[in-house]
Amino acid sequence: MNYIIYDLEFNQKYLSDTSEIPESPLKFPFEIIQIGALKLNENFETISTFNTLIKPTVYPVIHPYVENLTKITNDKLFSCETFPKVYKDFIQFIGTDECVFCVWGLSDMKELIRNVKFHNLSTSLIPKKYIDVQKYASKRFNIPKGLKIGLKTTVELLNIEFNDNFHDAYYDAYYTKEIFKIIYIPNMTPKTYNFNPIRRTSTPKEKIDTKALINQFEKMYNREMSEEEKAIIKLSYMMGKTNQFKIKP
Repeated sequence: MNYIIYDLEFNQKYLSDTSEIPESPLKFPFEIIQIGALKLNENFETISTFNTLIKPTVYPVIHPYVENLTKITNDKLFSCETFPKVYKDFIQFIGTDECVFCVWGLSDMKELIRNVKFHNLSTSLIPKKYIDVQKYASKRFNIPKGLKIGLKTTVELLNIEFNDNFHDAYYDAYYTKEIFKIIYIPNMTPKTYNFNPIRRTSTPKEKIDTKALINQFEKMYNREMSEEEKAIIKLSYMMGKTNQFKIKP
């Protein structure tokens, strides 16, 4: 079995970009502009690497924040291949042997699948098994529940030699690999990623016709209810709907 440690860099919509956006940014917020990966064998030896920049087609103007963070510019991406071609190469890099994805947080899993589906490409060859290395690193250093340790912080705490090249997909994948090798334990069982999560459908909130409710009481008692009585009737009706006063047989 092989381990595929990979990382992604993304671009996003820039307000000054006047190009036509084919999909709502809410449904496609991040476009992949770099994939970096390393393939390890069962002995955690690196047997292959992958590092490719990708020419964006949805958000062609690199956001200033992204450029400052990643040092990826429009000039660097101008002559690069687009996502469908790079994805095909990435699938070939993964190969046909059984393998597990290793990622620093689940966002890279989520956005890879989102980009693949956006371009109407097949997800059938993407490994479904994954290990969230960031999750195990957070446990290793007793990070409080609800918080996650950063990649650079973990590298420093584990005394891993590094250069100032974070937020580069290949180097982030490399550091994730180094962390994975150090913190790996036998019970680090891969989980299965759900490519097609079931979307919860929200049922419309029921509205109570309080006017009709009060009218019914007034008909029953053949008189007009006082404001205090109206409030009691409404409250009693709402409390009854909670079933908290039901007596079990």
